[in-house]
Formats: sequence, C-alpha cells, structure tokens
Amino acid sequence: MAKIIAFNKPFGVICQFSGEQNTLANFIDIPNIYPVGRLDKDSEGLVVLTDDGKLQNRISDPMNNKIKTYIVQVEGEISEDAINALKIGVVLKDGLTKPALIKKIKKPEWLWDREPPIRKRKYIPTSWVEISITEGRNRQVRRMTASVGFPTLRLIRTQIDQWKLENIKVGSYVSF
Repeated sequence: MAKIIAFNKPFGVICQFSGEQNTLANFIDIPNIYPVGRLDKDSEGLVVLTDDGKLQNRISDPMNNKIKTYIVQVEGEISEDAINALKIGVVLKDGLTKPALIKKIKKPEWLWDREPPIRKRKYIPTSWVEISITEGRNRQVRRMTASVGFPTLRLIRTQIDQWKLENIKVGSYVSF
C-alpha cells in the first residue's frame, strides 16, 4: 500500500529533501517519499508526498486534470476584468493557460500569520482570491495574477485533488 503524506509547507522551505537550505528533511523523516509537484520557496500550504511513482504521476501530470486550489493575496483591489481574464485563460511566456476557477474572497479566518510578514504599503490595498487550476507550470498562479496587473503577495495551496490542507498545522503533516 502506498504511503501518502499531506504536509503544510511553511514559507521559505524548499520542496526537496537534499541541500543545505531549509528543506522538507527538516520536517519529515520518512524514507523514500517524494513530493507530488512542488511549491516554490515563497509559497505555503499543501504538499502531498508519496512513495508510489505511478500515483505521483497520476496526480501531477496535467493531462489528468487534477485540480489544485490556492488562496492568493494580491496587490491592489482585484477587478472583475482581471477575474474574467483568469477565468478564460491568460497568455504567459510559455503559452495560454487553461481556464481557471476563480472567485474573490475575504481573508480566511483560519489563516496563520506568515513569518516574515508580507510587505504592506500604506496607500495600496490588497485583496484575496481563491483560484483553482489543472495545470502545474512553474510559478503559474503568480505569473497569471501578475499578467492581469495584480501581483501575488502571498500564495497558499489548500487542495490537490482529494487531499486538503484543513487542520494541518504549519510545519506538520498527516498520513493517509
């Protein structure tokens, strides 16, 4: 039976086990498991890990259309035009994105404080969106929000397919 781990990755952690920087090895001491996809160092939230290569491929291969959901804080008060553009897909350097499911939300009450905190600007508001995509290009959500004029300040992945972040403390994991 496959080992499956859901980990709440803190800001600043690299999604690999080797290296001299802050890596998954600082939090998870389970041999022979590997991340299903990655979250960049600046992103937080759900990372699924497994020892099953076929499962890893089924989840991470964009051809399988597995949904990944993120809570995103963007700079500025996001417009309906920007939301609509993201819903139909935007052109990035590596091509047109698939349509995203996106909606404006309030800052989640359950959200932890980030260390270090995001930058705050006195005269520039921020807003929050929930965005779901089926691709997994490098820094895709960040590039998508920037392409419509609303750079990402904070990004937290909350779901990959059936696995959810709910109730996993930052830096902790649960096994399935």
